[in-house]
Amino acid sequence: MSITKEIKTELIGKYRRDNEDTGSPDVQIAVLTHRINELTAHLKRHNKDFASRRGLLMLVSRRRRQLDYLKRKNPNRYLEMIADLGLRK
Repeated sequence: MSITKEIKTELIGKYRRDNEDTGSPDVQIAVLTHRINELTAHLKRHNKDFASRRGLLMLVSRRRRQLDYLKRKNPNRYLEMIADLGLRK
């Protein structure tokens, strides 16, 4: 259920803005989206796992705040991230 180092490195490589970037909103949103997708699949199999459901809701809220920040700072990058990750809005 947790994200592996290889997957995280791959996501960072794809969404970073320069060679030293590991914490920009783009990278954070991509990592959160991957974790959310994994938790969603887990909850489809284990629908009574309420602790994981709470964690999922917290991750979705964190991603929403990151997306709102990105939308305020750079609307074009926001639209690119939404389209690339396949998120609504």
